[in-house]
Amino acid sequence: MRPPLQLVWHVEDAQGTVISSQRGEEPINPASVVKVATSLWALEKLGPQLSLETRFFARGGVDWQRGRVRGDLVVQGSGDPDFQVENALLVAKALNDMGIREVHGAVVVNDRFWMGWENGSAGTEPDPVKRGLLMATRLRQALDRHRWNGVIARVWRELAQRRGWPENVPPGVRVSGGVGADGRSNLGELLLVHRSKPLAFVLHRFNAFSNNDIERLGVLLGPPSELAGMLKARLELAGPEPNLETLSGLGENRLSPRAVVHLLRELVSSCSARNLNPGHVLPVAGCHPGTLEKFFEVLSAPPYAGSVVGKTGTLTTTDGGIAVLAGIAKTTQGDFYFCLAAPEAHGRLREARRLQEAWVVRFIDEHGGPRPEPCDAGLVEPDEGSVIIKVAQAPGGDPVVGGNGERR
Repeated sequence: MRPPLQLVWHVEDAQGTVISSQRGEEPINPASVVKVATSLWALEKLGPQLSLETRFFARGGVDWQRGRVRGDLVVQGSGDPDFQVENALLVAKALNDMGIREVHGAVVVNDRFWMGWENGSAGTEPDPVKRGLLMATRLRQALDRHRWNGVIARVWRELAQRRGWPENVPPGVRVSGGVGADGRSNLGELLLVHRSKPLAFVLHRFNAFSNNDIERLGVLLGPPSELAGMLKARLELAGPEPNLETLSGLGENRLSPRAVVHLLRELVSSCSARNLNPGHVLPVAGCHPGTLEKFFEVLSAPPYAGSVVGKTGTLTTTDGGIAVLAGIAKTTQGDFYFCLAAPEAHGRLREARRLQEAWVVRFIDEHGGPRPEPCDAGLVEPDEGSVIIKVAQAPGGDPVVGGNGERR
């Protein structure tokens, strides 16, 4: 018979006074709570308003009378980590609006264009050429409606409804050639630019759904070792922590519950300096979909809904499995920063979540009850906040209106 699960935790009030701690100094595997550190690093190094551009070129020019790119459609990504089917559909519609309905050649992407999810280092194709071909194939399928599957058709219907477009007029660019993974030389004529939503919106989505593709930001930020160095100095850590293998929390990482609490405090301070609140970067139970709502139904329902902002972390087998919940509990007696973990939880993750939820509910009740705040920042859809800038136009044509309504 397996021994009962034992929780470890560390709690401090808003002033930094330790309220309660159970093995709070011992390094644990924080799992996806590492994403909080990555978010802090990204906010400070890149800025919450950073938008990344994906540029679309016509290699060989455009036959405007036939509405056809004569050669390849070349795509230059700059590291947008959240370019999804919705964004590809925006591009297809913009090309149609410009009069382009066919690509005679292939869809060719560079090594900083990604589309869809890969599950971070757990699912990323290590061969850069194969990875590029996969991304180009995904983009080609979304652009060419003759290749759509049921998922893409559903995404189009939802996008059209959200934007007030007629569902029965789907965009489409027929791609006669195949796909390629180069996109560095001989780009051709610039057709349009897709500018991503601001980085803060991207981080909010990644943290809400605990998506491991937050690792894509490493291209812009640096390796996990640099993040570990920043945390060691910032949180004044000694000894073996922090030890980080990934920016997502996959693998064997180490950070104590006490260090996680101090990390949360740093994130709140950094958000405040940038006119954000924690609920703009981390999910709030009862306000945002994702793992927090999925795992903690009591905290996501009245009277507790809106009183916990935080981040979940889950590893099913690594280090014996672990469930982590870290965040801020808002009570009538003040805000409390906490990190609560259930090590050795392999095969018992549901039980671990029940224990954690009961612990947090009891803590909130013992400190005067919940003090929920309004849900003031919803999660954006993949296309929301992005902008299409149309550059090319047919000879003698009217000025092209960009996606933000400005004349270009």
